[in-house]
Amino acid sequence: MKLSAVLLRAFLAFAAVSVIQSGAGMLIVAQNTAPPAQALPWLLLSNALVVAVLCIVALRSDWRGWRLGAAVSAIPTIIACSNALEGTFFLKNSGIDWPRLFAYIIVSAILAAPVWTLLFGMRPAASGEPFHPIASRSRAERAWKFVLSDLTYALLYLVAGAIIFPYVKDFYATQQLPSLSTILKLQLLVRGPIFVVVCLLLVRMLGRPRLSGAFVVGAIFAVLNGVAPLLIPNPVFPDTVRWVHMCEVTSSNFVFGTIVGWLWGRPGLAP
Repeated sequence: MKLSAVLLRAFLAFAAVSVIQSGAGMLIVAQNTAPPAQALPWLLLSNALVVAVLCIVALRSDWRGWRLGAAVSAIPTIIACSNALEGTFFLKNSGIDWPRLFAYIIVSAILAAPVWTLLFGMRPAASGEPFHPIASRSRAERAWKFVLSDLTYALLYLVAGAIIFPYVKDFYATQQLPSLSTILKLQLLVRGPIFVVVCLLLVRMLGRPRLSGAFVVGAIFAVLNGVAPLLIPNPVFPDTVRWVHMCEVTSSNFVFGTIVGWLWGRPGLAP
């Protein structure tokens, strides 16, 4: 596909996603949940980053049609829902209407799926043999690699959180923090497995060689689950807390995505 065609489709995807988010936000999201008016430039920049990395995934994938559109739309949606779920534990005094926020995320994803399908799913079928990171491995290998990936996420989460906690402890003193056992269960049994699946989906769709693919998966996951959501000013996090969390989440998620991408990546050179 020519560069001009790629840029045009990326711009159309960015415009469509921005319109969908605005429409869904006005219909669903409560006033105290919506970002302030001065956040609009940051929201557009965040959308541009998300669309850019999702375009890379869509262009690299051998999937076509609704399968591609649903997968591309599902990746940021799963991440956003997982983060909102964590928010229900950590931000109980925030005043966020969590059911409305979940509805906004899901409705936006449903409306965005046809956009990705039309813009990137109608291309000619890809040539070459696709790489299957799960099916290409034995059950025993799948089991230990999945457990190791999950433990890696939990460990990185705790280490990164411990490093930045002195900078955010005053803010979280105003909230009702869950117990350490609850935090561990949430990361090991819920968010960790979810994020491993997201990274596996990226490995499958990108199909790159192990080393380069690992860095690409790490970078994309860090953008989707670190940079993009925390760029936007919001009524919950003070700016200092938001920037500290961005450094924490982006760095730990890059390392996590890189490790998962390497563990499950395509051995040798891609055809």
